[in-house]
Amino acid sequence: MSALSSQDDEDTFKILIATDIHLGYLEKDPVRGNDTFVTFNEILEQAQKNEVDFVLLGGDLFHDNKPSRKTIHSCLESLRKYCMGDRPIHFEILSDQAVNFQYSKFPWVNYQDGNLNISIPIFSIHGNHDDPTGADALCALDILSCAGLVNHFGRSTSVEKIDISPILLRKGRTKIALYGLGAIPDERLYRMFVNKQVTMLRPKEDEDSWFNLFVIHQNRSKHGATNYIPEQFLDDFINLVVWGHEHECKIAPVPNEQQNFYVSQPGSSVVTSLSPGEAVKKHIGLLHVKGKKMKMHKIPLETVRTFYIEDVVLADHPDLFNPDNPKVTQAIQAFCMEKVEMMLDNAERERLGNPRQPDKPLIRLRVDYTGGFEPFSIFRFSQKYVDKVANPKDIIHFFRRREQKAKNDSNINFGDLVSRPVSEGMTLRVEDLVKQYFQTAEKKVQLSLLTERGMGEAVQEFVDKEEKDAIEELVKFQLEKTQRFLKERHIDAVEEKIDEEVRKFRESRRKNAEEEDEEVREAMTRARAHRSEDAVLVSASSDEELMDTGAKAYGDSDDDLPATATRGRGRGRGRARGARGQNSTVRGSSRRGRGNTSQESATSSRTYKSVPAKNKSILDAFKSLKTEPFQNSSKSFSEDIIDDDSDLEDICITPSSKVNQRFSTTSSFSKRGSQSQTTSRGVDFESDEDDPFQSAVTSRRNR
Repeated sequence: MSALSSQDDEDTFKILIATDIHLGYLEKDPVRGNDTFVTFNEILEQAQKNEVDFVLLGGDLFHDNKPSRKTIHSCLESLRKYCMGDRPIHFEILSDQAVNFQYSKFPWVNYQDGNLNISIPIFSIHGNHDDPTGADALCALDILSCAGLVNHFGRSTSVEKIDISPILLRKGRTKIALYGLGAIPDERLYRMFVNKQVTMLRPKEDEDSWFNLFVIHQNRSKHGATNYIPEQFLDDFINLVVWGHEHECKIAPVPNEQQNFYVSQPGSSVVTSLSPGEAVKKHIGLLHVKGKKMKMHKIPLETVRTFYIEDVVLADHPDLFNPDNPKVTQAIQAFCMEKVEMMLDNAERERLGNPRQPDKPLIRLRVDYTGGFEPFSIFRFSQKYVDKVANPKDIIHFFRRREQKAKNDSNINFGDLVSRPVSEGMTLRVEDLVKQYFQTAEKKVQLSLLTERGMGEAVQEFVDKEEKDAIEELVKFQLEKTQRFLKERHIDAVEEKIDEEVRKFRESRRKNAEEEDEEVREAMTRARAHRSEDAVLVSASSDEELMDTGAKAYGDSDDDLPATATRGRGRGRGRARGARGQNSTVRGSSRRGRGNTSQESATSSRTYKSVPAKNKSILDAFKSLKTEPFQNSSKSFSEDIIDDDSDLEDICITPSSKVNQRFSTTSSFSKRGSQSQTTSRGVDFESDEDDPFQSAVTSRRNR
């Protein structure tokens, strides 16, 4: 650490970078249940050990959208243990925090809160696993933000236009513009980039003197025509992109020659799928930024469970396996057992050098039995390794290669021969299954009013986010919209004409993807709003029933209580607590360095306008003479894993303006497209003799 310590001075940012921690993954597994929590503690321990200025997380801190109490408790325990203390903070925030944290009830950075004592601030965007949902569009990160332990930024709720406003940080003469964009469905974000609906705001004052750091959580590899975000979509003034969501560790910055920025992909800190990308050694990054120069130091994670994967193609060993041999299955099983034993020996040798790694490794042997072979019993095979591996139930994976049908060369369309990654064929989504079902179903069960895309999105909300009213509200919403369309067209109440107009209207909606996305979003909003209203009505009715039944006596057991009422004694305690909670006096009148934070933005909350649903069919709507009006709804280089300082990498991006200019506390922004820079942005790698890191830290905490 002496070499790194000599590089620290009052102008150098030290940032610990990690993504995809997935707290709570397999938490009920008796062997692997604590893996994510142990590794998260190691990450925060490295942040404390290296005395970083802040920790930057790239999404998917939690594995589930609604993490369990154990997961939340363990996360809060770790954050309180490592991130709270008296160590001073050496950087300040120049931007308007009411804009950066506009969705928080406390829109200012946590270390400037007078009621908290933060030693290591954490800035994080949300991922696709822990994205906002529910009636109030909250996520688990919002809980941590409200507790003052994490600064949640990069959130966007608009489906029409996204303006990414950076957090402006300054330490000495080094200034960082920190951009963040939480996870958005890839198809929607792809379409918004194509339509130029995504804008990154830049400071007007000396915009070329800022080090621009962008954190994103999307598909980087191509999983479909629009199911990813190409790097070319991002603005070329960015200096470094920290890319989350992809689990393979490629943390060494790789230059994008076309856009002239660098991309770092830290990968996940836990193995969540037994695939080759997860077998790469797990690292986190220690990023040094001074002026427009940066260094990325790779820190290997020592508590990650070792994972070995190997492929076996039986057809490649004709001397060992003959499909016609009656004992070939026993020979294959013995061969696989030998392979597994070899991987266990390698795992044991690796673990001997590090006592912090878990005892049992993850083993995956993929066996291609194409060519007339038969698989053996996986269950019987796995019983031999119950006490040796962490995943005994899925050690062996049998698969067959699809046989290519012989086709005439004249019928081959070379335009259709597009290379697809291996993971593309293994990705199944709920909405894709719904769409595939209705497209291949018989005509009598196909959708005639609803659209496959909308129904798929509603089913996904029901399955992934437990939004119980999603499907019902989507059906009601599209039914009402179709009824309004037919009324505006003044269609006669003839079934044949109505069916034809409904079919035309449905086809027009299918072709307009943006309108359909807006329909689904509005339906989900109505589902959440209706659920909130139902909860209020149930609560109100419960209070009324309590007044009527307060004189009745119930048993002492909680099981004897009715579902809609509680005992008078318990209600009295609840009201007493509520009375105390209604005291809204503010401690002190000063905001202690909260920038331009306004009380209105700190206490504002979003409300949703709900439309009453009508359970009427289309024919019923025309048979009724008096109807109520409906409301309008709205290149890479080779990488070696080196643990010492030899893999430190200097990247110098020459600025076009002086750095030592003074700034006001609130910076204005200018909208900038993806036009190429005309200023000089040459990139070179400096030698050790011209190292910019040579001073000591002398600044003190800015409260």
